[in-house]
Amino acid sequence: MYFRKIILLLLFYSVWGNSQTLTLKDAIDTGMSNYGIIHAKQNYSDAAQQTVKQAKREYLPNLTLAAQQDYGTVNGQNGPLYGFGGLGVASSGLPLAEQNWNAAFGALYLVNVNWDFFTFGRAKQRIKIAKADATRYQKDYEQEKFNHKVKIAAAYLNLLASHRLMISQQKNLERAEVVHHNAAVRVKNGLLPGVDSTLAAAEVSRAKIALNQIKQQLKIQNNELANYMGIEARDFDIDTTFVTKVPGGLLTAEVQNDSLNPILEFYRSRIEVSKSQLNLYKKEYYPTFSLFGVFQSRGSGFNADYATNQNSYTKNYFDGIDPVRSNYLLGVGVTWNLTTIARSSKKVAAQKLIAQGLQEEYNAISNELKTQIDAANTRIDYALQNYIEAPQQVNAAQQAYNQRTALYNNGLTNLVDVTQALYTLNRAETDRDVIYTNVWQALLMKAAATGDFNLFINEF
Repeated sequence: MYFRKIILLLLFYSVWGNSQTLTLKDAIDTGMSNYGIIHAKQNYSDAAQQTVKQAKREYLPNLTLAAQQDYGTVNGQNGPLYGFGGLGVASSGLPLAEQNWNAAFGALYLVNVNWDFFTFGRAKQRIKIAKADATRYQKDYEQEKFNHKVKIAAAYLNLLASHRLMISQQKNLERAEVVHHNAAVRVKNGLLPGVDSTLAAAEVSRAKIALNQIKQQLKIQNNELANYMGIEARDFDIDTTFVTKVPGGLLTAEVQNDSLNPILEFYRSRIEVSKSQLNLYKKEYYPTFSLFGVFQSRGSGFNADYATNQNSYTKNYFDGIDPVRSNYLLGVGVTWNLTTIARSSKKVAAQKLIAQGLQEEYNAISNELKTQIDAANTRIDYALQNYIEAPQQVNAAQQAYNQRTALYNNGLTNLVDVTQALYTLNRAETDRDVIYTNVWQALLMKAAATGDFNLFINEF
C-alpha cells in the first residue's frame, strides 16, 4: 500500500505538474489512495480481523509455568490466617515453642493448566461478536470509500460548473467592454449624451465584480477538491467537455436493492453486533465448568528431621533449590455466581434497547435514501427538460443582444435596452452552465441514493 501511494503521487506530479487535464477518474483514484480517513478506516478493519483471531484463541486453556527461588525462615504457628489481598507469606514449618532465625534456600517449580471447557456457548459467542464487529468495521470502510467517491465527484462537478461560469462571465465582461468602448466613442463625437458612457462603465464594473466572485468561488472549490484528493492545494485544469452531453445512465438507471447500498450495509452491521452482544449477555446466566491440573516440585534446605533437630538444615544454595519432592493434582470444577443473573438481566434489558435504537436508525436511513431516490428521479426529469430549453434560451438571448447592439450602434435605441439585453444573455449563459452541470449532478445524486457508484462513473 505504501509503494502504491508513492507511485500514484509520482504519477500525479508528473502528469498534473505539466498542466495536463485532470480527469474525474484520476481525481477519484488519487483521493482513494491518499485520503487519511480512508487509510484510518482500513486500519480499523484490519485490526478488527486480528481481534477475531484473538477471540478464537481465548478458548485455549491457560498454561502457566512458574519457578521461584527463595531464602528465608520456616517458623510456623497454629492459628487462623487469611491472605488478604494476596499479601500472606507462604512459609511452612513446625509451630515451635519459640522464634528462631534459622534460614535456608528453597525453591518451587510448577506447571498449572486451567481450562474453562464448557461455558454454555459463551466462548463461541465472543467469537461471533468479534466477527460481527469485524464485519461492521469492514462495512464502515466500504461505506467511507463510497461516500468519499461521491464527495470527490461532487467537488469535481462543482469545480467544473465554476470553470464554465468563469468563462461565461469573462465573455460577459468582454461584451460589456465593447459596449463601453462604442458608447465612449459616440459620446466623444457628440452623438450620445455623456451618461451613456457612465452607464456603460458601471456595467463593466459590475461584470468585473461578478467575474471576481466566480474566481473566488472557483478557488474555494478547487481547494476542496485538493483536500478530498489528499494533496496540497493547487490549481487544476479539469475536463469540461463531457458536461455538454447527456449521460446514458439517466435513461437506463434502475433503483438498486437496499442490500447493495454500502451505507445501509454499515447500519445493518451495527444491528448484527448488537444482537451478538445480546446473546452473550444472556449466556452469562449460566455456570462455567473447568478442568484444572497442577504439577509442582519443591526444594528445601531444611532436612526431614528438622522437626526434632533445629540444626538439621544447610545454607548451601544448590542444595536448597534442588527439587526433591513433587506433587500433582487433577480436577474438575464448576463456578456459578448466582448474583450474576441479577446483574446480567439489566445488561440484557439495556442491550435490547440499544438494538431497538440501532434498528430505528437503520429504518430512518433507509427511508431517507428512498426519498433521495425519488428526489433524484424528479431532479433528473427536470434536468433533462431544462437541458433541452437551455440552448434555446441562449440562442434567443444572443439574437436579442445582437439586435439591440446593432440598433444602438445605429442610434435607434438607448443604452438601457442594450444593457438589459446584455444582462439577459449573461443570465441565459449562466443558466446553461448550471443546467448542464445539474444533469450530471442529478445522476450522481441517484448513484449516491441507490448505492451504485458505477451508475455514475461508468459514463467516463
